[in-house]
Amino acid sequence: MATSPKNLYKLLLDTFGHQYWWPVDWKYHQRQHSDPRFEIIIGAILTQNTAWTNVEKALENLKKQNILTIPAMIHAEEKNLKTMIQPSGFFNQKAQRLKLFASYLEKKYGGDLQRFFSRDTSEIRHELLSMPGIGPETADSILLYSGDHLVFVVDAYTKRICHRFPFPVLSNSYDDIQQFFENNLSSTIPEKGRIPAYKEFHALLVELAKQYCWKKKPNCSICPLNHLCEKLL
Repeated sequence: MATSPKNLYKLLLDTFGHQYWWPVDWKYHQRQHSDPRFEIIIGAILTQNTAWTNVEKALENLKKQNILTIPAMIHAEEKNLKTMIQPSGFFNQKAQRLKLFASYLEKKYGGDLQRFFSRDTSEIRHELLSMPGIGPETADSILLYSGDHLVFVVDAYTKRICHRFPFPVLSNSYDDIQQFFENNLSSTIPEKGRIPAYKEFHALLVELAKQYCWKKKPNCSICPLNHLCEKLL
């Protein structure tokens, strides 16, 4: 039984409820008078090739040392930074990327994230993709969750769902999947509601895949959406 992205979104929302993604420690930033958008950027880089539970441990270490600001990240000793983010894995590469990103924002935008994000989406995306270690998923996560730009984030979970559901996607490429979702949702969801919908939908697809699809043998028999899936095992 075929379904559309909009219908799938509604079904997932009814099943799992609002995910309120991206998780941010708002109280921490209120106390520190810091910009929570930088925490999202840090999280988007740290979550590469690891589970979010590991990122949470790394973020907690950074909070304890008050390293969730651009100046603090720039001045942090790389050795200490690696220790703090070690739970997220690939900490040597990620420490370098975090410091390079923070230094870039400070040098070109005076550390002002509002200046950085107050530009055309395609311009920012091109700039992000030109930076070391920033691929399409990380760039789009930063754009959507930190900058409130209208881009649909595609990750391995999304690709898995597209492979299992009867969606007419041209290929398994990032760009084709992203274009499919954006084209469909732009014609079915009012403009003012698309950014929050993109955020929720991405998080809901992750939740669905983690609970039922992201295993060698998917739990199809207990999946609440098994009547829609064409790849039951």
